[in-house]
Amino acid sequence: MINESLVKPDRIYTVSEITRLVKLEVENAFPLLWVEGEISNFRSYPSGHIYFTLKDELCQLQAVMWRSHVRMLKFDLKDGLKVVCRGKVSVYEARGQYQLMVDLIEPKGKGALQLAFEQLKEKLRAEGLFDAKHKKPLPLLPKKVGIVTSPRGAAIIDILRTLERRFARLHILIYPAKVQGDGAADEIVEGIDYLGRQTDIDVLIVGRGGGSIEDLWAFNEEKVARAIFRSPIPVISAVGHEVDFTIADFVADVRASTPSVAAEIVIKEEQALADRIDGLHRRLGQNVLYFLQGRKQLVSNLSQHRIFQNFRIALYSLEQRVDELEQRARDVFRRKKMQLAENRASVTLIEEKMASTVRRLLQSLTARWDKLSLELHNLSPLNVLKKGYTLCWKDDLRLIRRVEDVDPDKEITVSFYQGAFTCRVKEIDRETRLEERLIKEKK
Repeated sequence: MINESLVKPDRIYTVSEITRLVKLEVENAFPLLWVEGEISNFRSYPSGHIYFTLKDELCQLQAVMWRSHVRMLKFDLKDGLKVVCRGKVSVYEARGQYQLMVDLIEPKGKGALQLAFEQLKEKLRAEGLFDAKHKKPLPLLPKKVGIVTSPRGAAIIDILRTLERRFARLHILIYPAKVQGDGAADEIVEGIDYLGRQTDIDVLIVGRGGGSIEDLWAFNEEKVARAIFRSPIPVISAVGHEVDFTIADFVADVRASTPSVAAEIVIKEEQALADRIDGLHRRLGQNVLYFLQGRKQLVSNLSQHRIFQNFRIALYSLEQRVDELEQRARDVFRRKKMQLAENRASVTLIEEKMASTVRRLLQSLTARWDKLSLELHNLSPLNVLKKGYTLCWKDDLRLIRRVEDVDPDKEITVSFYQGAFTCRVKEIDRETRLEERLIKEKK
């Protein structure tokens, strides 16, 4: 109720005065409060402010949220969304209507973070960021692995321990980044983009240890999802939680339930290939030995036949020969196995030599580029003007190259490196050369 002491019956008020009195009384009568309703007529302006109507079955209430509070929203507002708003009731004097100035909005019946997660998930799914056709395969034998995570977190410890336990021969490059709190998403994006530009990295692990949905929220932000999607190298999402998924898990080429599992995935293919080679080697050796043993048994059986009694000595000699071949076969397979290990080391050495050659070539080209850039700079017309020379122009912006191009009583513009002036031609001397004029002035 309006304070009667403020209203004088015998006075004539302006509309502005009445509106101001109502505004004062309304704002005093309604402190900070919560209002539940359904959003309609939602409008967002370039200024960053948003306007909407809160309604129920019987009434509606105009609402506004200023840009400073809009920035704090974790989910998108739209018509039909049921919400609970916190704010103050005020009066918009220009229209004489009361409205709710909102500073906080929560979705009705569902947490803000969960709703934001579902909205972004549906948006990116519709754009195709989760499609299997975009998933890049992991390299068979990775040489260098990039990791984006906190250098002081449990994730990096788990990854390094797993690789050490499996004796993985990998070069590891760590990009330190915050993994929760303000600025975490930006640092994660910077790490993904930086490592993605390194041409020698074969696979990228992005993640952290477990935590609440608030702790893991950086991996649910759109900027992180798009950074993973545009990465030119395969990305493994390794956020430390077994059951729940983050947006990063859906976009990544491979999802690992924990950082330790991510490390095992990286080296699994290499270990599987090595195991397969060893298995084939053993099978080949066994097959050869079985073949030789079979032939040995056949020779032994034939030696007992009466037809070959006269050839017993010759058969014994042949049997001895078979034994020698068997031993030689064992020696050959042993040498081949050692040679395979030596070849792996040779390949690594060749790769290092090639990388060194490319670096030297790049340094040479860079030095040549710097030299040419310096020469070009010295020949630049602007650099010449810095030394005190000028350029003369006609009024139609044509450059004057000869004295014959100058007309008497015409304006010309003289340009220095910095600044210019316009003058009118009083006299033209087409005969005297510059050196002659200099000699006359000295005299």
